[in-house]
Amino acid sequence: MQHTGTEAFETPRLICRPFCPEDAGDMLANWAADPDIQYEYGEPVYEDIAKVRELLDVYISGSRQPDYYRWAVVEKKSGRNIGQIAFCKVYSDCQTAEIEYCIGKAFWGNGYAGEALEGLLRFTFEKTEFRKLEAYHRSENVRSGRVLEKSEMHVTDTVERFRREHKKPVGEVCYCIERAQYRSGR
Repeated sequence: MQHTGTEAFETPRLICRPFCPEDAGDMLANWAADPDIQYEYGEPVYEDIAKVRELLDVYISGSRQPDYYRWAVVEKKSGRNIGQIAFCKVYSDCQTAEIEYCIGKAFWGNGYAGEALEGLLRFTFEKTEFRKLEAYHRSENVRSGRVLEKSEMHVTDTVERFRREHKKPVGEVCYCIERAQYRSGR
């Protein structure tokens, strides 16, 4: 599989681009230090700028790899980094990727997560060789569930992560979309 890596894409209100060192302050202020967001996202809380910069260094160095896909979600009107969207798992052997995302609380209720997800679906199926995208959320994470419910993705029994771990999803709701289903009316 030929990889494209983290190439920037835009939606009407967002720029999704590779992370840069200048993102540290917005990451700390908008989402990385918020325990509620980080818990729902399954990540640790980053309480100071030094820790955020360490994380950011991982993101930036990762973006040099062709099979690394992680975007800063930037609100066009303010220029602020309000969250991120990524392929947290890439399965090149079956051309499948697993999506994760988070948006800072101050920006909730604006449809930004759904808009970033739709932009990512478009980018993926127009610019890459991936044939399938997957995501899941814990059943108690209703907000994330609504984003996936409103998307072109559909509920499925499991995702590649669980198949490879020989586990059944327990307490998770799984979604997927294949290239042939994208914009085909599901």
